[in-house]
Amino acid sequence: MDEREAALRQAHGHAVRWLASLSDRPVPARASVDEIVGALGVELPDAPSTPADVVDLLATACEPGLTAFPSGRFYGFVVGGTEPAALAVDWLVSAWDQNCVMRAASPAYTAAEEIAGAWLLDLLGLPPDSAVGFTTGATMANFTCLTAARDAVLRRADWNVAHDGLTGGPPVRVIAGQDRHMAIDLALRYLGLGRPELVRADEQGRIDPEALRRTLTTAGADHGPTIVILQAGDIHSGAFDPFTESIRAAHEAGAWVHVDGAFGLWAAASPAHSHLTGGCSQADSWATDAHKTLNVPYDCGLAVVRDPSALRSAMGLRGEYLIQHEHGDPVDKVPELSRRGRAFTVWAALRSLGRSGVADLVDRLCRHARTFATGIRAIDGATVLNDVVFTQVCAEFGDDERTDRVLARLLAEGTAWISGSTWHGRRVMRISVSNWSTTDEDVSRTLSAIRRASS
Repeated sequence: MDEREAALRQAHGHAVRWLASLSDRPVPARASVDEIVGALGVELPDAPSTPADVVDLLATACEPGLTAFPSGRFYGFVVGGTEPAALAVDWLVSAWDQNCVMRAASPAYTAAEEIAGAWLLDLLGLPPDSAVGFTTGATMANFTCLTAARDAVLRRADWNVAHDGLTGGPPVRVIAGQDRHMAIDLALRYLGLGRPELVRADEQGRIDPEALRRTLTTAGADHGPTIVILQAGDIHSGAFDPFTESIRAAHEAGAWVHVDGAFGLWAAASPAHSHLTGGCSQADSWATDAHKTLNVPYDCGLAVVRDPSALRSAMGLRGEYLIQHEHGDPVDKVPELSRRGRAFTVWAALRSLGRSGVADLVDRLCRHARTFATGIRAIDGATVLNDVVFTQVCAEFGDDERTDRVLARLLAEGTAWISGSTWHGRRVMRISVSNWSTTDEDVSRTLSAIRRASS
């Protein structure tokens, strides 16, 4: 057995043991950063080490400091686990080591990206001729779409930002709901556009379409370059903006409409929940994260732009040494040159689940969220604050101090990870049900732990 095979066998053994431990292990990490540093060692050795020994040292030293993110009882943030086929294919992605830039360099990757992209558009009910780019995550998916939006609205105003930059050009007006996700502000900062103008949202975080219309008309007859940002799935309530009315108002004002659907865009794949995204397909671009509701490994956002030429104009590049194809290449749709074969894992998840499996996954996550809401309402002093329409549940336990005590006790006990947040000025327990592996038993165990922590 050569060194590479030995190292791979060692990694396989550790991975299998880690995954087998998820049903019983505490969800929070059990060791501190300093303890892990001590176990790994801080001195760089002078001599080489056997690859299998390096794998063994890292896995053994780090295991106590790992949070069980893939556990069915992790409900913090909005992150999924990893669906089995996607996990296995992700190992192949590393072994294949493809640079997924050009058709000529990796025909296999380009084929998988084109198929997976078409499947995604079909499942999400988006225009079939849209361009799909595979980014690092939802933040860069938003950045990619908003770059295409910025360049397009400036181009309509006879300004070429790619050639002339932003200095001296017409100002770009960006409008969003007051409960937009912070990743939107980050993407706009990257683009040199600053903070958006904020429009009033209701108590669930849904933008008010009439307030949006009034905001759009304050610029007078000459609206100028404008981008409107909507969201599919509020980070606290899971609520969806009223797309039909909002997009109509934006398009009447000549604005580009972008939808941040990091986890909520997947509602469109479920017949039982697709009404939540009604009208969403009329937008100009959409961003989502395949690691959230679809449950592929990390490092896989999806940027979808209705007009492929707008995305290609914003992201494409030319190099004398590149072997570029007349029909376009993956490099034309995302910021990076070097990148992992992200579409392989998306293809694997979709091929494994099929259309009905994706719908069942969405429905199951939503059902678990409703079960959480019902169970929490039965706890003395607890209140569920949001309308549970998708996968998010926000609750409080009488006052901020008690809510924080419940959260602290829950994490200390270790049965589940549920993070706190502040919503509408109140401390809340925020449950995000995102993992394909979460079972009815996981939900029952977690509710029991919440009841113990609240007593």
